[in-house]
Amino acid sequence: MKKSSDLAVALVSGGMDSLVTAAVACDSHTHVAFLHLNYGQNTERKELEAFHNIADFYHIPHNFRKVIDVTFLKQIGGSSLTDTTIKVKDFKGESSEIPDSYVPFRNTHLCAMAVSWSEVISAKKIYIGAVYEDSSGYPDCRPSYYAALNKLIKEGTKKGDIEVLTPVINLKKKEIVLKAIELKAPLHLSWSCYSNNDMACGICDSCALRLRGFQQAGIPDPLPYKVRPSYP
Repeated sequence: MKKSSDLAVALVSGGMDSLVTAAVACDSHTHVAFLHLNYGQNTERKELEAFHNIADFYHIPHNFRKVIDVTFLKQIGGSSLTDTTIKVKDFKGESSEIPDSYVPFRNTHLCAMAVSWSEVISAKKIYIGAVYEDSSGYPDCRPSYYAALNKLIKEGTKKGDIEVLTPVINLKKKEIVLKAIELKAPLHLSWSCYSNNDMACGICDSCALRLRGFQQAGIPDPLPYKVRPSYP
């Protein structure tokens, strides 16, 4: 398939979902810019390291890498990812409740930054690794949320020609792992743990969902873990 010559922006947190989304963007466009947001999360240092490692892998020029400080999200708090008084919970299985790892309205802030930068550098597409079906049930990962967001972007930008794309939103973690293998994405450079900056814990929601995805795909996760449980 011929790549698009339109510049795209990929939001790259450093996690597996954003890695695969960035791989899709790089597979679809000849020119891709990478955006990373530091918002005071527990694993900010490790996620930033993963971002640059992934950007290096895809040979993203430094003028096409943007790191923005949005630590006001830590000031707002309300999430175990940003508030040290809220403990990151161990994975307890599927639940219909929104977990306290949800950062209030985070993806709206992140996408807004991406849209602003896209207007400046004339990018037409924004790629974000939101996952709905196999995620922790975050409201800003729903397909209906992105449909509404794109309407807002069309109304609120100069040319109204910027669109947010969510290529993995309906994939299970197993399917995301298999997509990574298909695209030869550097899974060993990604970081998913909510708690640690050194070795992934293996028991937070994010580690558990990632490990389960690898286990269901029948592929070993290349990351080291403090504990590596088997998840059904």
